[in-house]
Amino acid sequence: MSDEKPTRRDILRPLHLLGIALGCGVFAAVVTLVSTGAFTARVNTAIANGTYEGLTPIALGLVVGGGAFIVTLLFLAMLILVVDPAEVTKEVDRPVLFDRETPDEPDADQTGRTAAS
Repeated sequence: MSDEKPTRRDILRPLHLLGIALGCGVFAAVVTLVSTGAFTARVNTAIANGTYEGLTPIALGLVVGGGAFIVTLLFLAMLILVVDPAEVTKEVDRPVLFDRETPDEPDADQTGRTAAS
């Protein structure tokens, strides 16, 4: 492993967040296209004949994909707001979600109480 530890600024680059949101949007669009039968002959024939009622699967996939992109981008932006700006330049050298230092809790024998009381 390298000795270089990434800073929070390196971890939270805006282009990476856009890439994550774009990936979620494309995934949602593909799932929508497959589940609505956009690649089947029956649906494509109905669209070509003009007998398909409602939103076409391609238009529906674009709407769902765009919505997933926007929702994911807003969700990630709200998560970024949780980060303290003073800690942005600090190096990350430990797991972020662990407590900084937790003192060992005293055992039941030392406090004189049991778990039942």
